[in-house]
Amino acid sequence: MLRINKLTLLSVMATGLFLTSCDKDDDMDNFDTSGTFTQNDQMARPAVNTVFVNAARKNEFNTTVPSAMNTAFNAQFQSVLTGFGYTTNILGLDKATFAAVLATDVLNVKMNGVTTFYDGTNVLTGRALADDVITTELILIFGGATGASNPGLRDDNVNANDKAFLAAFPYLATPH
Repeated sequence: MLRINKLTLLSVMATGLFLTSCDKDDDMDNFDTSGTFTQNDQMARPAVNTVFVNAARKNEFNTTVPSAMNTAFNAQFQSVLTGFGYTTNILGLDKATFAAVLATDVLNVKMNGVTTFYDGTNVLTGRALADDVITTELILIFGGATGASNPGLRDDNVNANDKAFLAAFPYLATPH
């Protein structure tokens, strides 16, 4: 399974699409790519950064490369899980192992097979637009070994997007 930072992947895809799908434009002749660019946010899995990283370490988390995230943040994530009363989840992950999954804030990409955040069988093999990511995260954190514990904490009760997704690129509906 290949791990790819979602923001990086989307940026590369958008840049490639932009550069290959536009007509010659005089402004493009003067396009300035020099300078220093910095990463300001990391959100492969919504709510993880928001819930597990305290304000004092938010910038550090957002700029830590994924390969260093577990080492830097596992203890903090375990502490938060302890506060939630976590012992295990439907994936059978103990606290330290689940903290490692959460702390490494990347989207896994399965190159063949089902791409989903969680469909009851496949777990973290990617993310489809219609995946109920927050509810999945709540089930994994609060649902216990069967996924059925803490019914009031394992569902955000948002069961669909407010607008239908488009059938063609860019797939996201226009904002209100």
